[in-house]
Amino acid sequence: MALSDEPAAGGPEEEAEDETLAFGAALEAFGESAETRALLGRLREVHGGGAEREVALERFRVIMDKYQEQPHLLDPHLEWMMNLLLDIVQDQTSPASLVHLAFKFLYIITKVRGYKTFLRLFPHEVADVEPVLDLVTIQNPKDHEAWETRYMLLLWLSVTCLIPFDFSRLDGNLLTQPGQARMSIMDRILQIAESYLIVSDKARDAAAVLVSRFITRPDVKQSKMAEFLDWSLCNLARSSFQTMQGVITMDGTLQALAQIFKHGKREDCLPYAATVLRCLDGCRLPESNQTLLRKLGVKLVQRLGLTFLKPKVAAWRYQRGCRSLAANLQLLTQGQSEQKPLILTEDDDEDDDVPEGVERVIEQLLVGLKDKDTVVRWSAAKGIGRMAGRLPRALADDVVGSVLDCFSFQETDKAWHGGCLALAELGRRGLLLPSRLVDVVAVILKALTYDEKRGACSVGTNVRDAACYVCWAFARAYEPQELKPFVTAISSALVIAAVFDRDINCRRAASAAFQENVGRQGTFPHGIDILTTADYFAVGNRSNCFLVIRVIRELAARALHNLAQQAPEFSATQVFPRLLSMTLSPDLHMRHGSILACAEVAYALYKLAAQENRPVTDHLDEQAVQGLKQIHQQLYDRQLYRGLGGQLMRQAVCVLIEKLSLSKMPFRGDTVIDGWQWLINDTLRHLHLISSHSRQQMKDAAVSALAALCSEYYMKEPGEADPAIQEELITQYLAELRNPEEMTRCGFSLALGALPGFLLKGRLQQVLTGLRAVTHTSPEDVSFAESRRDGLKAIARICQTVGVKAGAPDEAVCGENVSQIYCALLGCMDDYTTDSRGDVGTWVRKAAMTSLMDLTLLLARSQPELIEAHTCERIMCCVAQQASEKIDRFRAHAASVFLTLLHFDSPPIPHVPHRGELEKLFPRSDVASVNWSAPSQAFPRITQLLGLPTYRYHVLLGLVVSLGGLTESTIRHSTQSLFEYMKGIQSDPQALGSFSGTLLQIFEDNLLNERVSVPLLKTLDHVLTHGCFDIFTTEEDHPFAVKLLALCKKEIKNSKDIQKLLSGIAVFCEMVQFPGDVRRQALLQLCLLLCHRFPLIRKTTASQVYETLLTYSDVVGADVLDEVVTVLSDTAWDAELAVVREQRNRLCDLLGVPRPQLVPQPGAC
Repeated sequence: MALSDEPAAGGPEEEAEDETLAFGAALEAFGESAETRALLGRLREVHGGGAEREVALERFRVIMDKYQEQPHLLDPHLEWMMNLLLDIVQDQTSPASLVHLAFKFLYIITKVRGYKTFLRLFPHEVADVEPVLDLVTIQNPKDHEAWETRYMLLLWLSVTCLIPFDFSRLDGNLLTQPGQARMSIMDRILQIAESYLIVSDKARDAAAVLVSRFITRPDVKQSKMAEFLDWSLCNLARSSFQTMQGVITMDGTLQALAQIFKHGKREDCLPYAATVLRCLDGCRLPESNQTLLRKLGVKLVQRLGLTFLKPKVAAWRYQRGCRSLAANLQLLTQGQSEQKPLILTEDDDEDDDVPEGVERVIEQLLVGLKDKDTVVRWSAAKGIGRMAGRLPRALADDVVGSVLDCFSFQETDKAWHGGCLALAELGRRGLLLPSRLVDVVAVILKALTYDEKRGACSVGTNVRDAACYVCWAFARAYEPQELKPFVTAISSALVIAAVFDRDINCRRAASAAFQENVGRQGTFPHGIDILTTADYFAVGNRSNCFLVIRVIRELAARALHNLAQQAPEFSATQVFPRLLSMTLSPDLHMRHGSILACAEVAYALYKLAAQENRPVTDHLDEQAVQGLKQIHQQLYDRQLYRGLGGQLMRQAVCVLIEKLSLSKMPFRGDTVIDGWQWLINDTLRHLHLISSHSRQQMKDAAVSALAALCSEYYMKEPGEADPAIQEELITQYLAELRNPEEMTRCGFSLALGALPGFLLKGRLQQVLTGLRAVTHTSPEDVSFAESRRDGLKAIARICQTVGVKAGAPDEAVCGENVSQIYCALLGCMDDYTTDSRGDVGTWVRKAAMTSLMDLTLLLARSQPELIEAHTCERIMCCVAQQASEKIDRFRAHAASVFLTLLHFDSPPIPHVPHRGELEKLFPRSDVASVNWSAPSQAFPRITQLLGLPTYRYHVLLGLVVSLGGLTESTIRHSTQSLFEYMKGIQSDPQALGSFSGTLLQIFEDNLLNERVSVPLLKTLDHVLTHGCFDIFTTEEDHPFAVKLLALCKKEIKNSKDIQKLLSGIAVFCEMVQFPGDVRRQALLQLCLLLCHRFPLIRKTTASQVYETLLTYSDVVGADVLDEVVTVLSDTAWDAELAVVREQRNRLCDLLGVPRPQLVPQPGAC
């Protein structure tokens, strides 16, 4: 389980919720053995540098990284891999670059498997000492490209230090020449180790390992240990953690000291322990901001403490006995349990004096439990466990008491976390005796619910996670009879944490701890049943725990709703009064959660009462009902609807209004209804003041509350509204539709759509007229896309509410008003508004499509004769156009609407154009299997509609926009699909002529419409380049080419749009393949562009004309082609216009087109 140190911010964690499951233990063996052998065998060929070397390195990293979680699979292969690499290293002819590369590969293996396992495989004979030492000596510590070489060599040297021979035997005669002494091997190794302890790369870690192996040798410790420790303590005293070099020096020195006191014999290290501890105190490491230094300080302190104490196993510790899970389960199946009496023997050394330094060590470890970083607290916890195992029973119990002091509410969450880790370590080692469990379990239960607010967020996730770890450790440490008194409390707390904790790590940790207790203890009630429902993976998804993925407090309220149905009496008498008392809490979040919970519990009790045809007041007493009624007024009087917290209060009370209305509370005619109505109206009127991320939620809550309120309290007689209320509501809401604030229009549009049918009766035409005005785009409100979207949703919802009824235009949808409704909906299908948020018109078009579908299906079920042929045709064509456009999710929605209308058969939609052909193209059996959001599946199918004349214009218009889009996959698949279609009609002149006419019609209809014209020019470039209209090039001045040229000239005239001009250049270049006047006019346009005001346009034109003339060699005579090409390629077209114009005119003469004449500017002298 994760020991997270991150604060719980209470924000969205859905990305974490939806993470994929980790496939642990998925591999069975090292499957890349042959590839790795070949890779290592090629090192001599690729070591020289360049791409091959990097590719080999990267491939080896990828192979090794696969085994990060199962490194043991590499063990059978480590020896041959190391031999292949060491052969390169030990080969005297190997160049330095090859040696460094071999060590890089060795380091990658070490990183995955760990140096402790890998170290044993290094050659460590006597003959290896000097060669390795010589290799280390010649390394340059400042060479940052070869740090892996130094790291591996120092590790190798540390292994050679284990040879069982005195190093002095290897020195021979140290006097090489008279008066000159050679340094001994012992001194050389020590000098190298000391020099690498203060470097800034990873070689520092290997140097610490080397020192621990070297200094603790029997022959070295006598002569060098005191000297080295003196050097180390001087380094610590001189260094400061305020400087970078000081941090590096202290890091290496502390690592070395910790390793020495870990691996050295106690009798060798004990004389120096007190001195080292005093020096460490003087370093003031707890004040450092460097996490690693504080961790190493704690590590060294605990090693010093263990040196002070004799190594022994505490005789007084708790021993569970058999810890095999399989054995426990076997005993359970046999109906037996292992009942071994706990024998607590007196400590034989109870009277031994505890050394003086031990108290200081434990004090520092207890301080380390409260450190701000998890790694330091974890190290301190392990130190506490190790030290307590060597202390007498009384002193160890004092340590436990000091750890329990961490669980004070005056302490920070860091202290609670460290205390949990320490308790888990003590329990795991049998040092937490059963007599202490009463105190320990009490604080652990508090830790399982620990949550502390810090401003807008809260902390405590790490504490709750660590508390679960304690429960997990206790399950393995104690006999079932020891934990039996606490089973109910622990199991309940773990289930609550597993189901209701807001953090995924805590839920999973609680589930794992519960599972461990079920397996190890066997005393948890309903353990298997609970685990089956709330296993480790199930609780990882918040929706499985809280029913609906929304805000935590809302989810908790829904959970209370479900619990109330299981225990109504308890909920009504115990839970509800407590919730009511918290609705006026000074804490905003508690107030918010309690109001939501009141709403949900009241509604749950109503549903129980309704099953027996009883009122909700049979469950809730008069005091509870009055308490619910007063919530709104109390919040209003205290002005709690204002300020930053007002958003939460408004949303919560809107939910309360909805649930109480649905619960049929006896408030009809009460003044509280006016208060509720005011809150809803005020919230809708001021939606623009609410933060954007919660605006939609607020709007939905207010509209839902209004619908429930009106349905329950505004009906005078069945099916009849109170005339005064109806007049006031409708008039007020229609007036708000003209509000200059877009969000206000949105809110009241949806409010009108949510009104029940009896309130719309007699006012339907008036309401629809107001909403149609909202959906209309005018220059003043062109950017109000959201209000148009919500207006469309309101119209569709009203139609569903009032239904269809002949001859009643003010009460229902009928022949008199259906055409106006369709006109409003279809008018919004052309909304392509864009702003800084992008294509916001998408929202409007999507709502329009959905509304058209809902209305059409409604009419088809009741009065299909109201669906006219031209209306149905327009609907299907507009939806088909949207299904061929570029936005994936929008295209999928359009396709869904199109196929729903096509395949609806209750009864079928009348007047669908080409129904028979459509059902063959889109069979009902393929509807579910096609992913319309995938361009590769959508465009090949939608382009088949180009063969149906009714749909051709609209589908081609959508395809044109897709072809000229920005997404590579959309462009590729839409282009391929269009080319496939055009390839199929090449032999059909009539079909090709019809297609080209439609293309020109789209161009003409959208002239100077940037959204269509620029993609259309790109589309024309594509189809002309691929020879889709080659059949037209055989005819001089073909009508298609003539009209296309004219439209292109109009489109780019006086344009300053770079993209449009670049696309126009490409089209003009392709049009030179059409013979006759079209070619001359196209060349003339290109010559004009060669003197355009933008240098980029001039250069691009020259480049593309150059390529075009080489492609279509018959455009220019062979006698002038070379000269034309030379002028195009040699002229600096980004030079001054006067220079460029001269070359352009020369080209005009060569190409046989008239020279363009300068047009004098109006008003020029």
